[in-house]
Amino acid sequence: MSFFSELQRRNVVRVGLAYTVIAWVVAQVTELAFDSFGAPDWTIKSVIVLLLLGLPVALIFAWVYEMTPEGLKKEKDVDRSESITPQTGRRIDRVIIAMLVIALAFFAFDKYAREPAVTETANEVATESTAEPAQVAATDQAAPKKSVAVLPFIAMSNGPDDEYFADGLTEEILNSLAQLPELLVTARTSAFVFKGDDLPSVPEIAEKLGVRHIVEGSVRRSGDRLRVTAQLIRASDGFHLWSNNYDSTSADTIKVQENIAEKIAVALDVALDEEKSAAMRSAGLRDAEAFTYYQKGINVFEQAHGEIEIIAGLRAANEYFDQVIERVPEFGAVYQYRADLYTHMLSHDLQSGPDERFTAEEAAQAYSKAVADFRAAARYIRNPSARLQAEIDLAFVEGNWRGLKARAERQLASDDACTEGNFGPSIANVLGLSEQHREQSRNILACDPLRSLSWFNLARATLWSGDSEEAVRIAREGMEVAPGSWLEYVYVRALMEAGRYEEAETVIDTVVRDQSFAEILRVLLAAKQGDRDAAQRALADIDDNLDDRFNAIPVYAWIGQRDDANRIAARYDEHPWGPWLLWQTAHWCACGDPFDLEATPNLARMLEVNEVAWPPVSNREYPLKDW
Repeated sequence: MSFFSELQRRNVVRVGLAYTVIAWVVAQVTELAFDSFGAPDWTIKSVIVLLLLGLPVALIFAWVYEMTPEGLKKEKDVDRSESITPQTGRRIDRVIIAMLVIALAFFAFDKYAREPAVTETANEVATESTAEPAQVAATDQAAPKKSVAVLPFIAMSNGPDDEYFADGLTEEILNSLAQLPELLVTARTSAFVFKGDDLPSVPEIAEKLGVRHIVEGSVRRSGDRLRVTAQLIRASDGFHLWSNNYDSTSADTIKVQENIAEKIAVALDVALDEEKSAAMRSAGLRDAEAFTYYQKGINVFEQAHGEIEIIAGLRAANEYFDQVIERVPEFGAVYQYRADLYTHMLSHDLQSGPDERFTAEEAAQAYSKAVADFRAAARYIRNPSARLQAEIDLAFVEGNWRGLKARAERQLASDDACTEGNFGPSIANVLGLSEQHREQSRNILACDPLRSLSWFNLARATLWSGDSEEAVRIAREGMEVAPGSWLEYVYVRALMEAGRYEEAETVIDTVVRDQSFAEILRVLLAAKQGDRDAAQRALADIDDNLDDRFNAIPVYAWIGQRDDANRIAARYDEHPWGPWLLWQTAHWCACGDPFDLEATPNLARMLEVNEVAWPPVSNREYPLKDW
C-alpha cells in the first residue's frame, strides 16, 4: 500500500481538511470578537500562530491514533479486520460539510450584514429611500447638481489612533474632490458636524449642507490590515450611485483614498483629464501617519479656540503639526495652522506683555517664526486660489502692502475659493472691497454652511457694504444654523446700524453670552445714540482694564475720547506687531480713522511707502466721534 493510500485509510487527509476549516472559522470569530473589545493586535496574531502550530499536531495525532468502539487506540494496536476508519471518515466528512456551511454563513454576514454594499458599478443601485418628499424637493432645488459632502468615516476598530486615522482618510478624500472646479464640496468644518451617533437621515444632512450627494463609509484596522468601505448616495431618493469595499494593508492607504475620490468624481459625471487627476493626487498629505498627526493637531487647535486656554492649546497643537512637517515638509496648510500660535503671542505681548504663558524671548522670536510659516504656506499650497490667499497673507504680515488691493481683487474674483485666509476679511473691508468680499463670502458659506465664522464674515461684509437690514437677517439666520458669540456680536452691531436700538439692548441683555462682548456693546449702544453720560456709565461697568483689551481703541473712538485712542495707538505702534494690529483695530472699529496717524509714525510710514489709502472709508455715523 502506498504512503498516500495509508494517509487516506487513516483519515489523516480528512482530519487536516477538517482542522483547516475549523481553524479558519475560529480565526474569523476571534478577529471579530477581539476587534469589538479593542484587544491589541498581538492577541489576534497569537491565536493564529497557535492554530497554525496545531495543524501538524492534529496530523500526527491522526496518523498515530485510531478511533475504535472502545475509544482511542494506537493504530499499531488495532486489528485491521476490526478497523472502523471508513465509518470515522464519513463522520469527519459530515463535520467538514457542517463547518463549510458555517464558514459560508460567516462570510456572507461579514460581507453584507456588517458592511455596506460592495458592488462597484457606474450604474445606479436601487436601495430603499427614507427621504420625505418635502426634503427631496428642498435638496434638489437648493443645491447645485454637482455637489457633495464627505461625512466622517466611521472607525470600526478601537485602536488609540483609529478615529484620527478615519478622520484623516476622510479629509484626504474631501481635499482631493475639492480640487475639481465642477464640484461644490462641503468643507471639513461643516461636514464633520455629522460625526457620532443618532445622526439625521441622509436627506436631512444633505439639506442642511446644501448638497445633492453624500459620501459615507467606514474604516477598520487590525494591525497592518485595512478595510475601507465607501459609498456615494444620491440624497433625493437614497440611491447608491457607487459603492465598494477595499481590503488591503495600511501601506496601500493612499492608493485606496485616490481610488475612492476618482470613482466618486466619475460617478458625478466629472470628466477627469490628466491635469485634474494630478491636482487630486497632490492635494493632501499622502502619508497615513502624517494625516493622523494632522487630525490630532486640528482637534487640539479647535479646542484652543473655545474650550482651553488659547496659548497652551496652540502649543499642544503645534507639537502635532511639527510631526506632520517632519514627515511631509511640503504640505502648505499645516504652516497656516502653526503660525496661529505666533500671531496670538504677538497680540498678547503687544496688549499686556509676557506672562506665565510665554517668555519675553519667545515673544521676541514670534514675528520671525510667523513670517517663516506664512512663507512656507505660500510656497507649498498647490491650489491656485488658496495659494493666492496665502501670498496675500504673507504680503500683509511682511509689510509688503504695495499692490495689496490689486492682489485682493484678483483673489476675490476667484469663483472656487472656499476659505478666506487669515487676514482676508480685514484686508478687503479696509481697502474698500466690501462688495467683492461679500460676494465671495456667499460662495464660502455655500462650501461651509455650518461654520459660524462663515455666517459672521458674510454678515460683517454686508454691514461694511452698508446694507444693515440684510446684515441683521444674515446674522439672525446664522445664529439659528451655526450659533456663535461672534455672530451675536455682529447681530447687535447690525441692529444698531439699522436704528433698532431697543431691540439691540434686549439682545445684549438676553442673547449675548460673552460678557466682554456685552460690556463693549453697551458702550457702543450709548455712543450710537449720542448719549455721552450713558456711554461713560457703561464704560465704568467694564470689569477689567480696558487699556489691555484689543478693542480699547474702538471704544475710545466711539465715545469721542481722542486722546485716549491716540495714547493706546502710540503704544501699539512701538511694538513689532503694532502696525498690523492697528490695521485690524481700524477694521473692528468700522469708524474711519479711530486714531490720528500722527500718533502712529511707524504705521504712517508703512502706509506712505506702500501707497495705501487711509483712513478706511466708513458709511457709519458715531455722534460722539468728532474727527
